Amino acid sequence: MNNQLRKYAKLAIKVGVNLQPGQNLVIGFASRQVYPEHIEFARLLVEEGYEAGAKFVHVDYGDEWWMRETVRRGSLETLAERAKWQVQWVEKLAAEGAAYIAIPASDPDLYQGVDSRRVAQSSRAIAEAFRPFNDKRTNGDYSWALLSAPTQAWADKVYPELPEDQRIDAMWKDILACARADGEDPVAAWHEHLNNLQKRSDWLNSLGIQQLHYQGPGTDLTVQLPQGYFWTAALQETPQGVPFVANIPTEEVYSVPMKTGVHGTVSSTMPLNHNGTLIEGIQLRFEQGRIVEYKAASGQEALANIIEADEGSHFLGEIALVPVDSPITQMNRLFYNTLFDENASCHLAIGKAYPLIEGGRDLPHDQWEAHGLNESIMHVDFMIGSDQLNIDALTQDGKTQPVFRNGKWAVVV
Repeated sequence: MNNQLRKYAKLAIKVGVNLQPGQNLVIGFASRQVYPEHIEFARLLVEEGYEAGAKFVHVDYGDEWWMRETVRRGSLETLAERAKWQVQWVEKLAAEGAAYIAIPASDPDLYQGVDSRRVAQSSRAIAEAFRPFNDKRTNGDYSWALLSAPTQAWADKVYPELPEDQRIDAMWKDILACARADGEDPVAAWHEHLNNLQKRSDWLNSLGIQQLHYQGPGTDLTVQLPQGYFWTAALQETPQGVPFVANIPTEEVYSVPMKTGVHGTVSSTMPLNHNGTLIEGIQLRFEQGRIVEYKAASGQEALANIIEADEGSHFLGEIALVPVDSPITQMNRLFYNTLFDENASCHLAIGKAYPLIEGGRDLPHDQWEAHGLNESIMHVDFMIGSDQLNIDALTQDGKTQPVFRNGKWAVVV
């Protein structure tokens, strides 16, 4: 296993952030610090980072138990001030062109029993402090990658049918399989995977789509695409021309909706774990892009905290297509972690857009709305895919092109 974990770490360095000689590397940032159970894997990342020529590797260690107790009983004002101090170091290294790795692996029940208003307040404060940094990160101004590693609390939630002492090993096995890092040469496997995703992205871009129509149980939704939009997949590129992969794993091809061009209803098909609270049975209704009604079978207050965070959190920022025959879907397992669950299902994101329009990377934020892009402190994916989902594209020449049938791609490319 140690040999395979080293290959996984090398994948993060060589393909994920694609670290360049002389570049700084940061492992852990914002609320995604490195937990005590990740120390061994973090050390592999450090070793592989220096092996690749890193100038300096910074590891930001944290403890989610401490975070829970602080959110429950501590001063949230002091926590917010701490976040402002933390971001200074992160932004200094960003100014020097650092690359960033985070290991999202929170306990799905972390904030069970904690006042959801305090959870929301603390989450918003940290997000606000890191907002300028995250704007540049999601804009691709520097390379970054998310990849995961087990914790006991997370494994206990995902594998309750197994004896406790077998759950961590089971999770490592599934994480490596999901990340295409369980073979002899994960780096080579990823180059093939990236090529296949790019073919799908190219096909969608060739269609000249005006809008998409989603139909499934509880879903009848039309989504208009903005002028100059484009579809993309896993591979991104910094302004300096360095390619990187932000999510390991990834199975999606995604684009951006017109902020005011979403109409109809949509229902989630998988639970969403957000800030330690499980939200199930999400139902949203849109008029002119805005969420005008929302409810959840459970986790209603947590859903409200997402949608009512700011004005932009009443709109969508991403549309993503993932077939039900993806390797992660085929595992038929809920991971309670969006990095994995979003790659098992078509999904939408509430909140901030990725500027996936021509010239979007250089577009000032005060011009986003004029180009149909949504701005928000939030960006929360929720899953809507199933084997009953059909998606049709209305093209610019007035034709209807099937895109998904029964949860799978309608055309082989």
